[in-house]
Amino acid sequence: MRVLVVEDEPRLAEAIAEWLREEAHAVDVAHDGVAALARVGVNDYDVVVLDRDLPLLHGDAVCREVVASPTAARVLMLTAAAEITDRVQGLSLGADDYLGKPFAFAELAARVHALGRRSRPAAPPVLRHAGITLDPARREVFRDGRYVPLAKKEFAVLAELLLAAGAAVSAEHLLEKAWDEFADPFTGAVRLTMHKLRRKLGDPPVVETVTGVGYRIR
Repeated sequence: MRVLVVEDEPRLAEAIAEWLREEAHAVDVAHDGVAALARVGVNDYDVVVLDRDLPLLHGDAVCREVVASPTAARVLMLTAAAEITDRVQGLSLGADDYLGKPFAFAELAARVHALGRRSRPAAPPVLRHAGITLDPARREVFRDGRYVPLAKKEFAVLAELLLAAGAAVSAEHLLEKAWDEFADPFTGAVRLTMHKLRRKLGDPPVVETVTGVGYRIR
């Protein structure tokens, strides 16, 4: 998934981002409300992890803008305020979930994963197609019962292909969902990752190149 972390404390923001990257998500970071809305305007995020107390533009205003925008992004609001009234107010702004500080990174990651599933058409918790089984929660992949160890980007790309259920997925879409905003679209990163993924999945080949369109799992 593509996730935006909006947190004005740089060390906490990077810690959250790194934890989510370990879960094979593509993560961008913004440190104030204005920068957050700028990124939402140009990137297709599945989830926005949003600190409520932000400089330049308050998190409440950012939340309202995200909810009112055409994006399908879900909002997980973070705050140091622990009162129930604060939580109710945050949810009333349109946030999909609310997590008080301090929090466990594992819980935050689980909530992000749950919200990400809600940002798209309903998908089963375990993806299966063409003999491939991918479990996002366990980060495990099997082909015909054989365990397939994948790097984070390979896992993310395979998940997108499985979600398409046989339809072709463009390289642009894969770049959007599996890489962050610093990815260079001209580096051939998608092509290289696809080469490694095909090799690890083994024979007979299951990932097909659709000329002029992208890639699909047969």
